[in-house]
Amino acid sequence: MDLYAFPPIAGLLDGAHAVLMALAALLEPVIGIASAAAAVVLVTLLVRAALIPVGISQAKAEQTRSRLAPKLAALQKQHKANPERLQRETMKLYGDEGTTPFAGCLPMLVQAPIVGVIYALFILPTIAGHPNALLEQAFFGVPLGSSLAGQIATGTLTPAALVVFGVVIAGIAVVGELTRRVFQPKPPAVATSRADASAPNDAAAASAALLAGPGMARALGALQFITAVIAVFVPLAAALYLFVTVAWTLVQRTLLRRRYPLFEVRTA
Repeated sequence: MDLYAFPPIAGLLDGAHAVLMALAALLEPVIGIASAAAAVVLVTLLVRAALIPVGISQAKAEQTRSRLAPKLAALQKQHKANPERLQRETMKLYGDEGTTPFAGCLPMLVQAPIVGVIYALFILPTIAGHPNALLEQAFFGVPLGSSLAGQIATGTLTPAALVVFGVVIAGIAVVGELTRRVFQPKPPAVATSRADASAPNDAAAASAALLAGPGMARALGALQFITAVIAVFVPLAAALYLFVTVAWTLVQRTLLRRRYPLFEVRTA
């Protein structure tokens, strides 16, 4: 069964195709032959702008989790022998605070179908029974429907195309590294006096170890580069979407972190 031929999905793709082609036509007098790529970038910016309230919610959720970290660590210490009790008490704590452990995950869930639509728009030869005109569009001479991995596999990769793919994929990797450096978990601050070394601080230390341990830091760092790996295999149009998305996310998170700073964990 062809999933893309399913009427609701075909209708969605046809509508997205029409929107992108209309935007490309509007931008062509200004951008020229790269108008379709500019349309993809514009759509990405519009999507990200629409998700700003969700980003604010995510920043608030991160702030809440940092504030609850000492309490969570205390619960883990108190109920480490009783996982079921620990789970109940953890969920009760989140419930009392009006949040959940999964708060802030919505942006990733919302963007997944959008990336899927853009991916489909640049791999399907026909959409809703008509030829896919987007496959005729290019970005600096590189078809928007082609991927770096695909061109390597078919032996059609040219030096010019390698530069285009390299800039986009390297850009994603650089933004990922900047994101890792800016948002990597920090070790707990040291208290200025022994009088501050109370039981809550012991819990805070345990929580900080969980949040800022080297294993966790390495895992979070590796996640930042998965997007760059994905960009090697998806069409150039989808890679452009990913590039703009990660760049927007870095800037937005930096600004929101200043507005909603994390609570600093202090230890003796």
